[in-house]
Amino acid sequence: MDSLGIDQIQINKVPADTEYYDVMNGSHRWEVKVHDHGKVALVDSMPRLAPVGQTADFAIVQAARVSYGAGTKKVTEDKGLIRYLYRHQHTSPFEMIEFKFHCVMPVFIARQWIRHRTANVNEYSARYSVMPDKFYHPSAEDVRKQSTSNRQGGEDATDTKTAQEFLDYLDQVEANYKTYSELLDKGVSRELARIGLPVSVYTEWYWKIDLHNLFHFLRLRMDSHSQKEIRDYANTIFALIRPIVPVACEAFIDYAFESIKLTRLEIEAIRSGKPLNTANKRETEEWEAKRKQLGLPEPVKVEQTQPSSTEQA
Repeated sequence: MDSLGIDQIQINKVPADTEYYDVMNGSHRWEVKVHDHGKVALVDSMPRLAPVGQTADFAIVQAARVSYGAGTKKVTEDKGLIRYLYRHQHTSPFEMIEFKFHCVMPVFIARQWIRHRTANVNEYSARYSVMPDKFYHPSAEDVRKQSTSNRQGGEDATDTKTAQEFLDYLDQVEANYKTYSELLDKGVSRELARIGLPVSVYTEWYWKIDLHNLFHFLRLRMDSHSQKEIRDYANTIFALIRPIVPVACEAFIDYAFESIKLTRLEIEAIRSGKPLNTANKRETEEWEAKRKQLGLPEPVKVEQTQPSSTEQA
């Protein structure tokens, strides 16, 4: 079979009257500092070009309508469709948009972050390179006590004396970087020398993810129950993508992040006005939080009546 020459390929060109612009305004990098040594940088977006008068949201509509042109020019119709798609969990059109980030964060944040397995990641390797002399060191105000209701989190600030003891402890741990550096100079391999470093040391990676999975990450990591340090990164990411896909971000806020999901038992409790029909303590606590957020009245208490003497007999 003869090879197909490029001159034989029929290319459907975009109409000459269609104008496009760079959604990142010609910049190669939008970077925001996080904490003392961390950062999040948006380094690329797909699509990078959008029709003039629209945003990158147009790619969601294009995918939903399986169209190859610039799509409808009625932006209000596009917005309604995007909101419908998100509201009814038609997720695949949102996967047509991708973002690539360069993120620098402490290792303990990276380990939480990587649990979201729906992105392409390439991390800095401490086997090939020397770890930087940079550590996450919170302020005394950010030293939190263990939460009494959430075993995996902290809540209120601890007392000043304990906070200072914790910061002194971090100083001691960070001082071990000098030993790490000296051992490297003496020939200890980087892959072994690194194992003595604390999880407060900084790492970095390139992180590429589609919009559907990014929204899932943001819904969990922007939530008030998430650890404050990773929440700071999630809020930064959201601020970076919002100018590029404002319609999708608005739908995310309205239908996911600031919405309330009700279970069957919770719906029954609303209809009946009675307490949640469960003996599960965590379910009850979650429902009480939702009830207060919705401004619903206290449930009607069901009084236990004593059986009459006749019934007892």
